[in-house]
Amino acid sequence: MGSLVEVSNLTVVAGDATLVDALSFSIRPGEVLALIGESGSGKTTTALALMGYARHGCRIAAGQVRIDDIDVLKLGASQLRSLRGRKVAYIAQSAAASFNPSRTILDQVVEPATMHGTLSRPAAELKAIALFRELALPDPEGIGARYPHQVSGGQLQRLMAAMALITDPDVVILDEPTTALDVTTQIEVLRAFKRVVRERQVTAVYVSHDLAVVAQMADHILVLRGGCMQELASTDRVLAQPAHEYTRELLAAARPAARDSGHVSGSTQALLEISGVSAGYGARDAQGRPQVCILQDIGLRLERGQAVGVIGESGSGKTTLARAVAGLLAPSAGTIRFDGQALSPTLAQRSKDELRRIQIVFQSADTALNPSQTIESILARPLQFYRGLKGAALQRRIAELLDLVKLPANLAGRLPAGLSGGQKQRVNLARALAAEPELLLCDEVTSALDTVVGAAVLDLIAELRRELGLSILFISHDLHTVRAVCDEIVVMRHGCKLAQVARADYDRGPHHPYYEQLARAVPELRRGWLEELDLPRPVLVA
Repeated sequence: MGSLVEVSNLTVVAGDATLVDALSFSIRPGEVLALIGESGSGKTTTALALMGYARHGCRIAAGQVRIDDIDVLKLGASQLRSLRGRKVAYIAQSAAASFNPSRTILDQVVEPATMHGTLSRPAAELKAIALFRELALPDPEGIGARYPHQVSGGQLQRLMAAMALITDPDVVILDEPTTALDVTTQIEVLRAFKRVVRERQVTAVYVSHDLAVVAQMADHILVLRGGCMQELASTDRVLAQPAHEYTRELLAAARPAARDSGHVSGSTQALLEISGVSAGYGARDAQGRPQVCILQDIGLRLERGQAVGVIGESGSGKTTLARAVAGLLAPSAGTIRFDGQALSPTLAQRSKDELRRIQIVFQSADTALNPSQTIESILARPLQFYRGLKGAALQRRIAELLDLVKLPANLAGRLPAGLSGGQKQRVNLARALAAEPELLLCDEVTSALDTVVGAAVLDLIAELRRELGLSILFISHDLHTVRAVCDEIVVMRHGCKLAQVARADYDRGPHHPYYEQLARAVPELRRGWLEELDLPRPVLVA
């Protein structure tokens, strides 16, 4: 059974900055409370404080956190170690970064139970297998023998849930557990999480920026902004009658609207032409075919000033296509032409101007930005390399780029670790724009962003297209987002192009069954959608 959680006047600071400001709330046993807000609102900071933990450079300055009769903030180090993973368990956003790649999955899942002494190793293994089955994982008896890289992202996220639940905790914190997953995988994970939370009657805290997901999971919603509570009410009340203007902004941002790019269709001027492209990884055979083939005979055309979306679930080949266009992966067959000229297959063979004209914005800003360089240094490098800027002109352009992506100029001196996830992604975008490209390859650029920041980035992309005539290849697993941004949509699965749909036909069918499946898998902003959803079995590649 779950525990009663009571938080009173919780205050968390970092130097002179207040991250969480005198926050008070309670969660009844067996209930799910969602913490909602944009990046930097204090969601994760609040959730971690429930375990008596503050991240490096932060400290819990005041307040009280009680779990049943335990005063968490008065516990010593050894008592906190006993609490964490036993009484309170944490499921992180990135399972891939949380597992040890050199140890088997089973070794890591049973570790909390053996460390806390709740189960013997044989009993823990039996319980782990039962949890694998409860979480609808394939091959529950055998999956534990694999290593983290041998399972999918959605499976790894559920395996992390098994690790958290093996000690039968009373409180579970789920910190953006489906943010990095494609929509069809997200459905599987949400269903598994909801079933387990309900059946075990644990008290849960669900941290998210996605109101549509929260609508399926939470009993109550606490809306945060700048570390301050804006609203706390039942999920039904927040969705139907939001009391605070900021909550209404979040709800509006959660419903993607079409962005007017000013692009006029019918142009015959192709900026990018991809013909018969195949690509993969590993050693090539005598015919030049890679050991692992990801893309198979892909063709598409992108006009100057146009945005073409590429959608598909994980493993469909979307990112591999972007990497081939960017020169990061040489195609094994086919041609890629840019502005009428054939592109060399690799970065090393391309001219400096070709490199400048095609820029890629990677999905994960955490791995794309050098952690040891300031934001100023990160933005200065492309400006110096492509434009030869220095001195006052360089500083002025850095300030303009930060303003362009809606970031304050005083962030320039910070390291990436001092920025929120949304801020880092906007730096990632600003760095690509520094080269003044003609084609921007956007690889899941809003998947890790909160709804407000994500909507702002989509608006910015539409604005750049209008003002600069920028062309976009927009990769995503979220069909609603792609429809809001793009003039045409290419549907991919298992490395093959299944269909291409023009904006005029978005609301006219019939479309390919897989396109319809992806459309239905995007969570709707209403209660009960998850229970009503009945996705068909995976369709075969046509």
